[in-house]
Amino acid sequence: MRNLILTACFLFTGLAYAQNANKMKLNAGIITEKLEETKHFYTQKLGFGITFENDFYVLLHTPNHSAEISFLLPNHPSQKPIFQSPFLGEGVYLTIEVENVDEVYDKVKSMDVAIEIEIRNEPWGDRHFAIVDPNGIGIDIVTYTQTEK
Repeated sequence: MRNLILTACFLFTGLAYAQNANKMKLNAGIITEKLEETKHFYTQKLGFGITFENDFYVLLHTPNHSAEISFLLPNHPSQKPIFQSPFLGEGVYLTIEVENVDEVYDKVKSMDVAIEIEIRNEPWGDRHFAIVDPNGIGIDIVTYTQTEK
């Protein structure tokens, strides 16, 4: 009986751990000298909100609070070496999924944001356009649609 109880406790603990281990939230971070310019771009042009900020860091959230992205000044004395070097403007892109890409396109274009890829439909089902943030990060703004079979 004792072995049965210990086995049940072990299984329950393992199951609880496995369920908690699968709960993750990703927050991408970019180290940049352009902290204020970046904050302005995401809040004023894309409607992001500020979750937290101080003099060397800003955490932004999407309008519906479903995702976050952070920006950090390089070489800040409070940060370890791994978080010191600035992003060099290549090799990163973001995808923002929206309900109505045409509406977002019109809004962004009316604010004189440079459009890198004009709005278009792709054979795999995306309708999207792309812009670039102040750090050189490509932002693909997309509405996913069903492809015809």
